[in-house]
Amino acid sequence: MTTEQLSLGFDESAFAPSPAAPSKLRKAKTARVTPALRAAAPPDLNALARELEQHPDYRVLRRLVPSTQFDHQPLGPVARVVILDTETTGLDHSRDKIIELALVRVHIDRQTGQATGPVEVYDGLQDPGMPIPKMAREITGITDAMVAGQQLDEARIASLLEGADLVIAHNAGFDRPFVEARLPQTAALDWACSFADIDWAAAGRSSAKLSALASELGWFYDAHRAEMDCHALLAVLMAELPDLGQNGLAHLISSAQAPSYRLQATGAPFEAKDLLKARGYRWDGQGKVWHTRLGGEAALQAECAWLKEAVYGGRTARLQWERHDAKSRYSTRSGVAGWADLRDQSPALI
Repeated sequence: MTTEQLSLGFDESAFAPSPAAPSKLRKAKTARVTPALRAAAPPDLNALARELEQHPDYRVLRRLVPSTQFDHQPLGPVARVVILDTETTGLDHSRDKIIELALVRVHIDRQTGQATGPVEVYDGLQDPGMPIPKMAREITGITDAMVAGQQLDEARIASLLEGADLVIAHNAGFDRPFVEARLPQTAALDWACSFADIDWAAAGRSSAKLSALASELGWFYDAHRAEMDCHALLAVLMAELPDLGQNGLAHLISSAQAPSYRLQATGAPFEAKDLLKARGYRWDGQGKVWHTRLGGEAALQAECAWLKEAVYGGRTARLQWERHDAKSRYSTRSGVAGWADLRDQSPALI
């Protein structure tokens, strides 16, 4: 076996080996390695990866291996959490269909956010009754032949969701409407969004995209297949977030029951669109209004004050908001409506 056969695709001249390495490499060039010996003594890739990690010019990513059992002993009560992901024919839940649904159920120590005990998994394909569009096929790798005649196992899904304290999806605003359209009984569940309910920038992460979060932790995985996305999200949420003082699971479980608000920048001037977009507002094409989500009444008050000054220039404005709890959040259902009156020195919530 030659050194060229051992190459990992980088310039070995830039990576200083250990003192003993040169003699070993010279022997490797001259030694005759039979197929049997090659099979019996494969290169220690983990050792090579550990060495490579010590070099400042390289970063090693490892394939994420799903966990089926966690040995952590809970310090107190546990939460029954279901990580959920869908793959669909498109983006419109009123027209498009689920083609794959995966759930990963695990018990979480409420105090530490660590998983405990066995992991239960379901992954099923669904025939959408329509050809899968090219874009969906290219993103997911799921073909018409794979889903032909397939149906979700509703009994198995119900058993995993039964008694769940929280369902978590990475972009619940997308997944929840699709799931409720297919399985209406899920409307009674509490949901959280790991994409929107965690301030990943404040937590020290450069992106909220799931594959990027996994990469920052040293993992890669086959994205855009529902079950693997669930395992990746569980691993990401179990990682500590030092800037938040807890991991993602602990944060989501503790914050899920607090009310959140959907605030509409009603009648915002057109020239403020870039300012609103940069602040995280989204455009509702049907309602023709910019809107954002806020995590509590204090945040709502502060946002109204910012809008009054930065967007409305102190002018009179009356903004609509909706208060949501975990049972309605990220669904298509309306929350409890109210108004914010910007006429006063301190915006009043009505």
